[in-house]
Amino acid sequence: MPNTDYNQYVSRKKAFVETKNFSMAGRELAKLKELRKMSDENVQPVDVGEVPTPGETIETPSVEAGGSFVDDYAVDVPDIPIPDDEPEGNSIEDEFEGAYKFAVVGVGQGGSRIAQTFWNLGYRRVAIINTAKQDLDPIDMPTENKLLIGGDGAGKKPEIAEEIFNAHREDILDFLKRTFGDEFDRVLVCAGAGGGTGAGGCSVVIEVAHDLCESLGVETRGEGSVAKVGAIVALPSKAEGNRVASNTKRTMDKVLNLKNLGALTPLVILDNEKIKQIYPKLPVRKFWGTSNSSVCALFHLFNRISAQESVYTSFDKADLETVFASGLITFGATPLKKWDQPTDVSQAIRDNLKRTILANLDPSTGNIASCVVIGSTEVLDELPQENLEYGFEQLTRILGSGSTVHRGVYSGSKPGMIVYTAIGGLDAPKEFLD
Repeated sequence: MPNTDYNQYVSRKKAFVETKNFSMAGRELAKLKELRKMSDENVQPVDVGEVPTPGETIETPSVEAGGSFVDDYAVDVPDIPIPDDEPEGNSIEDEFEGAYKFAVVGVGQGGSRIAQTFWNLGYRRVAIINTAKQDLDPIDMPTENKLLIGGDGAGKKPEIAEEIFNAHREDILDFLKRTFGDEFDRVLVCAGAGGGTGAGGCSVVIEVAHDLCESLGVETRGEGSVAKVGAIVALPSKAEGNRVASNTKRTMDKVLNLKNLGALTPLVILDNEKIKQIYPKLPVRKFWGTSNSSVCALFHLFNRISAQESVYTSFDKADLETVFASGLITFGATPLKKWDQPTDVSQAIRDNLKRTILANLDPSTGNIASCVVIGSTEVLDELPQENLEYGFEQLTRILGSGSTVHRGVYSGSKPGMIVYTAIGGLDAPKEFLD
């Protein structure tokens, strides 16, 4: 359900500007009244000469080059460059067809890695911002998609990063407008919660993204309006120290407050501690790639699948929008090894919700979900419909009364079957509720 508090967020955000404009308007009105009074006191009659009657021939002085008539009466118009026809808009296209045109901005080192993963998947409205050149250079993306501000880094001090980002708001706005182009549906701000640049700059970039969305008409004010800016925030592992833990608490307080105001949706919380638990022997070289690919690939899967039709059951963009507009969301994916019994599918969905690298969230607090099954033709020819229905019904029971579960069944090119879920409208993790 759309969060109507978003209108309150926008109203408060505009309050300072509107107050300032009102004050300036009052001073200008007083000045105008003073000028009018001075004009009334010094008014003089104007001699317009003889006015010809209709049809009367008017004799005008001859005009010669350099003559006094031109000098005394004509307007000397300077050469003014006339612009050409209106230039074409800045159009940027992804390398695939999806339901949404996502614009992605990575803030800090961790956020830039997530943004690069979207770039590798074929998204082309992708930008990264950092305060340290040595953290910006290793990201394998075009130079024009990178922005360096500050230059000396933030040293895991988010308050320093926040000052730098606030001082460069207009630079960031121009950069995002140029990198995203004129057409996009949603913005995803990606950041690590425990560092300096990402933790401090994340909330500022979210606000700037709202400014950009409003200027391009992506967001509108009014009853039922929904924010079009979301975020992927990565939690650090427990071994990274107390300073990082303190930064994480600070960052999560800010983003959850924006989520509660309806100014941030969807919000996805990636938990790097859970990656270590699910993949205990994951090599260092593959750790960040596995972490980021897991969440980005699920975003990508739902974006791609909701743009495709199915001969079975289609899951469309309108279905996905209800999830993206619901606030805090989580994803899951589980392959099925067997599907003969109704409980096989329901068991896969339960495992789906447990074995996820996202933050510990209680699915029973959700109010909206999507469940998409992708199987080979051979599997779908054998799979009893009642087994699928039993799995879908279980997801409805997990969410509780008043919930909605969108479903989709698609034929895939790979053998076997995989169940994908997305649940929205969730409560925040317990450790961030205090």
